Parts: sequence; structure tokens; C-alpha cells
Amino acid sequence: MPVEQATCPRCHMPVHSRLPNSLQRCWAFVITATIGLFPANLLPITVLTTRGAPQYETIMSGVASLIKDDMVGIAIVVFVASIVVPVMKLIGLAVILLSLHFRFNLTNKQRIVIYRIIDIIGKWSMLDLFVLSIMIAVFERNNLVGVEAGAGATAFGAVVLLTLFAAKSFDTRLIWDKEIE
Repeated sequence: MPVEQATCPRCHMPVHSRLPNSLQRCWAFVITATIGLFPANLLPITVLTTRGAPQYETIMSGVASLIKDDMVGIAIVVFVASIVVPVMKLIGLAVILLSLHFRFNLTNKQRIVIYRIIDIIGKWSMLDLFVLSIMIAVFERNNLVGVEAGAGATAFGAVVLLTLFAAKSFDTRLIWDKEIE
């Protein structure tokens, strides 16, 4: 006898005890974001034009320029927000997903702590794009330097969104389930 699917009494939409295809959706976002990290870090994030000569800056070359200009604090913030946070989010989600699939020796409490850290630091990835948009607005307004967002900025924005989608698509109730369907 088939199990009847519960429906919402108000809107008559199906009600699920777990988000359907949560693990598959989360894996898809994690894999896509991981692939997107390469163009985000290898392509120029900004194109600075001074005296008609374009200068292409990747995330790492921007960090190096900040260090060279004695702005180590800002360089650390940019490095952490642009490189460390997205990579750590992807590694954390992969660890959780792999531990659920292969029953690694992680406790449920460890899994949920990893997930909560990912959820908290996830918003900080947008800091780099926020700084870039302010920089473009300030430079363009003062006609100091021509500044454009490069293809790396688009790829980086996509990675940030994909990691946010990955974290939000993961149903944390699966951590506490005895068996994964």
C-alpha cells in the first residue's frame, strides 16, 4: 500500500519531512563552485586603466600589491574573504557530505558545528565584491583611474552565490537521521 503524501491544509502543496534531493543538490552546488574557483582566482578581478594602459589584477596580485604598499591589514582581510572563506566553506561542506555518504568517524555534533561555522562565515565572502564596487564607484567619480570589474569578479560572484546556495540547500536534519535514503 503506497504511503499517502501529506499536503498543507492551507495551500494544498506537498509537505516533505526532509528537503527532496538535498544531498544531490548540495553536491551539485559544491562541485560547480569548486570548478568556478579556478576562473575566479586566475582571471583578472579588476582592470585598472591609467594613461590608456590597462593593468589586470587577480585576487592574489591585488593582495601582493596591498602588501607592497604597506597595507598588510587590508591584504589579510582581502585574502581571508576572497580565498580562505570560499575554500573553507567548500571543504567543510564536502567533509559533511562525505561523512554522511561514507559514515566517517564524525559525531553529529561535529557535523552541525562545521555547518554552523559555514553558515556564519558565508556572508563574509561578499565583502570582496562590496569593496570592489565601492572602489569602482570612487575611482570613476573622481576620474582618477579607469576601473572595471574583470571576468574574475563575475566568476567570484558566482562562486559566492553557489556556496551560499549549497549551504542553504543542505537539509541539516539529515545529520541526525540514522539512515540516508
